[in-house]
Amino acid sequence: MPLLPLEPLVWNYWWSWAFDGAAVFRDLDPELWEECEHNPRKLLAGISPYRLAEVSADPVFLERVQRLSLRFDAYIKADQRSTGTITPEHPVAYFCAEFGIHNSLPLYSGGLGILAGDHLKSASDLNLPLVAVGLLYRYGYFRQRLRNDGWQEEHYGETFPNDLPLTLVKDADGNPLRIEVFIRERNVLAQVWRAAVGRVTLYLLDTNIPENVETDRWVTGHLYGGDRETRIVQEMLLGIGGVRLLSKLGVTPHVFHLNEGHSAFLTIELARGVIQSERRSWTEAVDIVRRQCVFTTHTPVAAGNDEFDPALVMRVFGSAYLRELGLTEEAFLGLGRVEPNNKAERYGLTPLALRMCRSTNGVSRKHGEVSRALWQKLYPGKTVSDVPITYVTNGVHVPTWTSPLLRWVFEKYMGQDWDTKLLDQAAWNDAVAQISDEDLWFVHSRLKERLIAFVQSRAHTTTMFDPAALTIGFARRVAGYKRWSLLLTDRQRLLRLMNNEERPVQFIFAGKAHPQDEGSKKVLQELAQWKYEPAVSRRAVFLEDYDQEIARQLVQSVDVWLNVPRRPQEASGTSGQKVAINGGLNLSILDGWWLEGYDGSNGFAIGNGSEDGAVAQVDAADAESLYRVLEQEVVQLYYNREQGLPRQWIAMMRRAIQTLAPQFNSNRMVEEYARKIYP
Repeated sequence: MPLLPLEPLVWNYWWSWAFDGAAVFRDLDPELWEECEHNPRKLLAGISPYRLAEVSADPVFLERVQRLSLRFDAYIKADQRSTGTITPEHPVAYFCAEFGIHNSLPLYSGGLGILAGDHLKSASDLNLPLVAVGLLYRYGYFRQRLRNDGWQEEHYGETFPNDLPLTLVKDADGNPLRIEVFIRERNVLAQVWRAAVGRVTLYLLDTNIPENVETDRWVTGHLYGGDRETRIVQEMLLGIGGVRLLSKLGVTPHVFHLNEGHSAFLTIELARGVIQSERRSWTEAVDIVRRQCVFTTHTPVAAGNDEFDPALVMRVFGSAYLRELGLTEEAFLGLGRVEPNNKAERYGLTPLALRMCRSTNGVSRKHGEVSRALWQKLYPGKTVSDVPITYVTNGVHVPTWTSPLLRWVFEKYMGQDWDTKLLDQAAWNDAVAQISDEDLWFVHSRLKERLIAFVQSRAHTTTMFDPAALTIGFARRVAGYKRWSLLLTDRQRLLRLMNNEERPVQFIFAGKAHPQDEGSKKVLQELAQWKYEPAVSRRAVFLEDYDQEIARQLVQSVDVWLNVPRRPQEASGTSGQKVAINGGLNLSILDGWWLEGYDGSNGFAIGNGSEDGAVAQVDAADAESLYRVLEQEVVQLYYNREQGLPRQWIAMMRRAIQTLAPQFNSNRMVEEYARKIYP
């Protein structure tokens, strides 16, 4: 069968970032590909025999399949590297509550999950020994629908593992492997699914099995759904269950990487194992555990860290677990408090992780500074600058987020190994400098045409949006600090910008509000109602149900990416990095990664970076700065043409690719973890 080489590709998410990988599956049956939400397993199961016979007789298509298969075989068979301490026998164990590998595997809600997915892909590309642990959510994160009045409604679609490239892990006897965690005074069992992400294995725990009572089957029901009790039992399963899983599999990690505090309970389980197996004291066990664990915090405000009522913590853990640790109730609760003896303080997973890990890092230089000040009380006697919290700035997986058309240009000017030049700043600068204005603008124009067609298909209209108009994207989680309403501060001024017939500006919005965040839902409703106004509807659209596919369309195609968080509450941000790699320009507050990336010639800055003043004053000043930069810099530069091309704009696009792609990619990020954090 000529198409048999596709079978192993289906079972590994490598295809999703490989050149021509997604296109090969899409071209089998484009309509079915959309219907099955880009899931190749469902595609092959549902494709008609005639269509299979048709493509099997197409020599051009068969050659594409063969080339893709050969590249995959060579990729998978490459020897794993060792970094001295990190080896195939002692890999990195990477724990996270969500993973954004691909939109067909809906186990993510936003930036944290996408970052985790990119981390795995870069670890695979760099051949760094790493295993990952997460949860398989039966209903994932919610799907979004806006009512006619603009109010967000949530609905959930069930995830069926047998429709996905997931393999049920079995024990030596061929039975489904089970791990158990004692939660709420009873044993909760979980089965385990394995996903292949290139050379990296992702294990997913799943409590939806008949052996569990109905309540426990819902532990892995929804991502970030339910009440506080649901959240903490999920985190117990992730941390405690994940450690027990690796032990059963015979995996002995060199280092446990806690990506955010959701998996912090793994440190306590490691300590329990040391105490039980080696007859050590709690203090001795903690010393051993700390040497094995590193922690990445992603939250720049105390309120964003998971905290629980002490009574709830004790109810879900029970006294038997504490006895195995040799701890009193108060000593155990003190591990999660900034002030251990303050009985009024709630139990936080970030203080627990900070205490139990040898290394803590933020996700940008500014976030490292903010985190040191935020958690100074945990380090009595130390000044803020001496608090042992460092940083590794986030990056994005370049092959995943670079458009195929721009890849073609990179290959044309740099060769097929263009992505290996990313970590060589000088070589990358020289190579990108050779790309002609004509080629760069041709690619960008075609991508904008694709984006406009995508928007029109989603909006079911052909009358809105102009591919030649300046197009600004604003897509992110709807939360207070992200200031979705800042753009609407002066609506008349904004309308004058949008409806200038000679120099129009159009906006594409997307994003979800947390189901329990009524305030953010109202902000979203205000925006949704505004875009229905006759003077607005031709130039603004909101794309419902923001996911990886919508993100891909936007970051590869917009002229400008807008970001207006309230300083200093943007820990890092990564969507703007994806835009920059594709030649789009950032228009952003100087916070998070943009504070490091902006150099005055590779994008636009809003505000002056100050954090002083009352909230209302800062918001007003930033809104004024936003309008001024749009009117006097962005619009002017975009529409200034020389011989039919916006030469100055293209120069800024080229500068963005040159300066930002090498610095803010996840290969650099993972290499930095391997060099700076993991040893």
